[in-house]
Amino acid sequence: MQREILFATNNAHKLEEVKAILGDGYRLVTLRERGITEEIPEEQPTIEGNALQKVRYVHARSGADCFADDTGLEVAALGGAPGVHSARYATEGHDFEANVRLLLHNLEGVSDRRARFRTVVALILDGQEYTFEGIVNGTIAESPRGGEGFGYDPVFIPDGYAETFAQMPAGLKNAISHRAIAVRRFAEFMQERREV
Repeated sequence: MQREILFATNNAHKLEEVKAILGDGYRLVTLRERGITEEIPEEQPTIEGNALQKVRYVHARSGADCFADDTGLEVAALGGAPGVHSARYATEGHDFEANVRLLLHNLEGVSDRRARFRTVVALILDGQEYTFEGIVNGTIAESPRGGEGFGYDPVFIPDGYAETFAQMPAGLKNAISHRAIAVRRFAEFMQERREV
């Protein structure tokens, strides 16, 4: 039997990624299905803080078991930027092409292109809060490559690979990504709870 859990996102790409990682044991309920159509606040100074703010906001309005995630790209030469501001790096809107252009502009002439993607999944289950983290290290490409994925995927090359996330088949990216690591930890926790 599938367990219903509310996923605090309106991002269709993210929804498909998480569905693929979680597998058939869950039915992800969307914000729209619960009538939550407003913009969810993300006002905290950290990735973990944003994930917790989002899940608390949605839980307060729905009363449902729910989870939210927040992700940031942290670039060593930029002091960890764009970090918590990754989605709004170039503009207040979620204009990822503009974000990528600004990132590449800020790295012009910089030889240290080390970066990491970090995702935190925050869960409220039976009134208790939990967090799960996933990190993947890599480098920033000189220019965008590939047409898959979203966000910074066209310029992020994970360690051990020659392709950007946007050049990889979705199955491979979903196996190794920061979101995959965090969601797998979340899924393992949920599975342990089901077996108790």
